[in-house]
Amino acid sequence: MASRTPEEPGPESDARAARRHRFAAAAREERPDLSLLCLLVAAEADPGLDEAGMDAAQIELDRLAGLLPYHPAGGPGAWARNLAELLGTRCGFGGSPADYRRLESSLLHEVLRRRRGLPILLSIVWMEVARRAGAPVYGVALPGHFVVGFGDPAGAHVLADPFAGGRPLTDEDAALLVAGATGGQLTRPMTAPADPREIVLRVLNNIRAWAEARPEHSAVQLWALDLSLLLPSHPARLRHERAQLLVRRGEFLEGAAELTEYAEVVAAVDPAGAETIRRQAAAARAMLN
Repeated sequence: MASRTPEEPGPESDARAARRHRFAAAAREERPDLSLLCLLVAAEADPGLDEAGMDAAQIELDRLAGLLPYHPAGGPGAWARNLAELLGTRCGFGGSPADYRRLESSLLHEVLRRRRGLPILLSIVWMEVARRAGAPVYGVALPGHFVVGFGDPAGAHVLADPFAGGRPLTDEDAALLVAGATGGQLTRPMTAPADPREIVLRVLNNIRAWAEARPEHSAVQLWALDLSLLLPSHPARLRHERAQLLVRRGEFLEGAAELTEYAEVVAAVDPAGAETIRRQAAAARAMLN
């Protein structure tokens, strides 16, 4: 069986390389621009999303923020109510189980267009609109269901669920979400503000999971892995996943090389695991015969 030929250089690959360089640089900023990072992710899925398209998405976030009252009386609860009324009720942003089956539900420009998406993408819209309007807003990465918080995470605050149109969440509601997703209990660290890079990694994890369940979309899984590995902090196991994916795609030599490199990383802490990975690399090379 022959190994697949690597992609030939050309305008499209040059544009991808430039976009990924920009993504890596943006992810290393002291204060990463969450909306920009998400739009650069979206551009991997939709090559038609050019600079003008990304600007249009940012302008739409600005426009929505301009529809909110500035520093409303009532503190965090007023911010949450105003966002829910604007985005959930007037604009119709929300989600349903069917949205989990669509790649567009993980792409910021499509979520802004369709006003449908996964909990984390809808939360990003809420956060970016609220931030532009001056709200004390932050993301809350509950296991299995991302939500937003308004106010002081360590003091007076409220939680809201953008997937449900901005429904306010009590502590009991949040605990039920966690129990439904994991069977576990809500702990205080779960409600801490999520770092923008962690949010982007979770978006990419969702895309990887969507593509992994659809082998015909292995190219999507591959670029999601590539972007994940460009983030300053990422699980080392993603390197193993990428190497295995290359082998499944028929890119045996490249996959075997990456397996061998990963085995060297693992060897210091798990010699037996490293030997298993070396055998995987040998098996990949044998598929060329």
